[in-house]
Amino acid sequence: MELINLILAAFVSLSLIIFYFLRRLQSQWSRLGIPAANRPHLLFGNVKGLGQTEHSYSILQRLYWEFKQQKLKVGGFMNFFQPAILVIDPDIAKSVLVRDFNVFHDRGIFVDTVGDPLSGGLFSLEGTQWRAMRQKLTPTFTSGRMRYMYGTVMEVAQEMKKFLAENCHREDLVMKDVLQRFTMDVIGNVAFGIQCNAMNIPDSDFARMGRKAFEVDAIRFIKFFVGGQYKTFSKMIGLKVVPPDVASFFMKIAENTVLLRESENVKRNDFMSLLLEIKNKGKLSTEPNSGGEGITVAEMAAQCFIFFTAGFETSSTTMNFCLYELAMNPELQERLRGEIREAIAKDDGALTYETLLEMDFLDRVVSETLRKYPPVDNVFRMTDRQYTIPDTQYTIPANTFVQIPVYSMHHDAEYFPDPDRFDPDRFLPAAIRERPPFTYLPFGEGPRICIGLRFGQMLAKIGLVTLLNNFRFRPTPQTPKKLVFHPKLFTLSPKSAVYHKIEPLQG
Repeated sequence: MELINLILAAFVSLSLIIFYFLRRLQSQWSRLGIPAANRPHLLFGNVKGLGQTEHSYSILQRLYWEFKQQKLKVGGFMNFFQPAILVIDPDIAKSVLVRDFNVFHDRGIFVDTVGDPLSGGLFSLEGTQWRAMRQKLTPTFTSGRMRYMYGTVMEVAQEMKKFLAENCHREDLVMKDVLQRFTMDVIGNVAFGIQCNAMNIPDSDFARMGRKAFEVDAIRFIKFFVGGQYKTFSKMIGLKVVPPDVASFFMKIAENTVLLRESENVKRNDFMSLLLEIKNKGKLSTEPNSGGEGITVAEMAAQCFIFFTAGFETSSTTMNFCLYELAMNPELQERLRGEIREAIAKDDGALTYETLLEMDFLDRVVSETLRKYPPVDNVFRMTDRQYTIPDTQYTIPANTFVQIPVYSMHHDAEYFPDPDRFDPDRFLPAAIRERPPFTYLPFGEGPRICIGLRFGQMLAKIGLVTLLNNFRFRPTPQTPKKLVFHPKLFTLSPKSAVYHKIEPLQG
């Protein structure tokens, strides 16, 4: 009996300590005099349901309007039991992303380049490791290098055209699946030098592992959170955020590709070739200032892996949302098709990279798609020291998680009137000049702006040009009037399948 009473007393004491610790964390913003969201849950804070019943965009949008209605520039909230700041004012977003980048240079994501090598992609790296890798990789994503990879993307686009011509009559055809196969084939080819053939073999090992790399269940979500919040502890226990079978698969592919290319002196116009050049020479031969030592095979694998996982889903969803809007707005679809056909005729039927970039209405359609459906709904950073927020009396501690709600800004009528309407003319030069800077952030901004944005835009534009030049997309009775997003995916993605009536066009 005495032992039971002792155990009970210990349990009650521990519970009270945990309760006190969590409540003290939740009182941080009031102690610092910073306005904060009301009624945080003891464990889930202000993000209850995140990744299960609600996507992060809707939670952050609710907080955004709660703070904006109080005319606040920033607001505090609890990201589970992590005190965090939500940026409301675009000028403060500029300070976080550009002006005071030296304070906000890291994202606060778990990285263990030794124990979990594929976690060491450019997106996650911090401090000097990030700077060195960014310096080495930046020359691989210049406009000139995109031209280098353009032909490969065009070849895969022709395979998609052929597949759709043979299958467009199918009532069960979902364009999101087709577009995922297209982007998987392109990026697998460009990043790993592998002919994935996902268009015709959707269940190949590469396709299966690629999809698994993007799946997020409750366990993996906890790993991401714990790894980001308690980095030293996570490394001590050997935490791995990349599933072991996925890590082994992609690492083996990278190792085999490097071995083959170096032993047989294989040359290709792809990302892997550029990485090999950095590995062996320390820099690209045409870029004298990219500098530094070379990279290891493990580092190459990590960069290819993040290139693949970040690119295949975001590019395919952007094209999918764009086709949905063009099906729902047929006059815009016909206008864009007219521009495409005029451009192709100008190039004698073979669209060049330069002409693709000159297509003004296509660029505005893609920009408006990214405005209405940003693939990543928020940009986040971590302070590396105490920081006083400009034009406020608020000072936030070091290691504070700061989020900029991209989706909420993109759907704020102050910046984008009638935000639910799809209107490419929002991106006419005069309209852009009228908007405050840093209200449109589909790729982030500043030194950590998405390094692959040129490639992602090229990929999406080639896919759209190929499809719209050869097919007309119309809604069906099953096409939803408004899309609902899947709560369990990082990127914005429709919760249910979106079907189209697809009509082949004569040249």
